[in-house]
Amino acid sequence: MGRLRFGTFLAPFHQPGQNPTLALQRDLELVEHLDRLGFDEAWIGEHHSAGSEIIASPEIFIAAAAERTRHIKLGTGVTSIAYHNPLWVADRMVMLDHLTRGRTMLGCGPGSLPTDSAMIGLNPTDTRELLAVNLDIIMRLLRGEVVTEQTRTHTLIDAQLQLAPYSDPCFDVAVAAVASPTGPRMAGQHGVGLLSIGATLTQDGFDALAHHWNVVEERAAHFGQPAPDRSKWRLVGLMHVAETREQAYREVEYGIEHWFRYFQKVAAFPQMAVEGGDVKEMIDFINDAGIGAIGTPSDARAQVRKLVEQSGGFGAMLLLGHEWANPEATKRSWELIAQYVMPEFQNQAAGTLAARDRASSTREAHAQTQVDAVDTMTKRYEEEKTAR
Repeated sequence: MGRLRFGTFLAPFHQPGQNPTLALQRDLELVEHLDRLGFDEAWIGEHHSAGSEIIASPEIFIAAAAERTRHIKLGTGVTSIAYHNPLWVADRMVMLDHLTRGRTMLGCGPGSLPTDSAMIGLNPTDTRELLAVNLDIIMRLLRGEVVTEQTRTHTLIDAQLQLAPYSDPCFDVAVAAVASPTGPRMAGQHGVGLLSIGATLTQDGFDALAHHWNVVEERAAHFGQPAPDRSKWRLVGLMHVAETREQAYREVEYGIEHWFRYFQKVAAFPQMAVEGGDVKEMIDFINDAGIGAIGTPSDARAQVRKLVEQSGGFGAMLLLGHEWANPEATKRSWELIAQYVMPEFQNQAAGTLAARDRASSTREAHAQTQVDAVDTMTKRYEEEKTAR
C-alpha cells in the first residue's frame, strides 16, 4: 500500500445549549491545528436541524478555513445535493477550487437527517433518487457540457459553467456510502471517489468494507470507466488517544455520552445504531465492536492496520470530529496521531527505525574506534611533547 492520507470528517458534533459562535471558531481552529500537524484532508458537513451539527454551508466554512491554512485540502463532507440546484453546486465548487488554488474537494450525499429534508418537502427516498439525478448533472457540467434537464425540484435550460475548474481536469469528487451499495454504485458509474462514512462506524458497515469496493469495480466496468483507484477511497473512523488507555478513558468522559445520546435519541439516523447505556459501555462498544480505538497510539495503529486488511487497501483514513474530550485533550489526541500513527502508514517510520537498528548493531565496534581514536591522539600528543 502506498502513502495513506489522514484527515478529519467534521460534521461537526456540538452539545446543544452552548455558544454556537465559539463552537464554530473551535472548528476552524481545529482545521488550522490539523494543517500545522501535516494532516492531508478535512471534510466539512452540511446540516440544518437537530441542534448538534451546526454547519449549514460547508462551502462558506471552507472559504473561511482556506484563508487560515496553507496545505490541507478541504472538502464538503458532504454537500446534500438533493437539497440544491445542481448547477449552483457545481458553480460554487469551481469558485472554491479557484479561491483555494486547487485545495477543494466535493463530497456528495443525499443528506443524513430526515429533519433537514422534511423542511423542504422531501423524504429519504426522494433524496436518494435526487442524489443519482443531480450527481449525473454535476459531473456533466464539470466536464464542460451544456445541460437541459427537468428534475423533480429544478429546471435547467442550456445550463453551463462559465469557469473551468482550477484543478486539471477537475477537483476530487466523492460519493458518500454508509452500508447500502448505493454510494459505491454511483462512484463506479461516474469514476469518482468513495467516502465510506458508515463503514467503520457500525459492525455491519465494517463487515461490508470489501463488498463496497467490489461494487465500485463492478459498476466501473459496466459503464466503461477506468479501473477504480483505491487511493480515492476514504474511510471514516472513530478515535481518541492519549499517553495511556486509562487517561484516554478519563478524557472521553467529557463528551462521549452526548455523542451517543445524539444518535440514540435525537438524530433519526438508524444506520448509526450505536450501543451503550453508560460511559464504560460506550467505550467498550467502540473498542470491542472493532469500529474504533479509544486508547493509545498503539491501539490506533492496530485499528488502521485492521481496516487496511479488512478493506484490501484504501487511500485516506478520516477521523470523525466528535468532541468526546475537552478541546485541549482533543488537540493532544490529534498530535499523538500525527506523531506516532501517521508515520507508520506514510513510509516515514521505517527509515528512522532502520537507522537506529543499524547504529545499535554496530555500536560496540564504533564505540571502540572512538576509544582507539582518543588513545591514538593522546599518544601522538605525548610523542610530540617528547620530541620537543
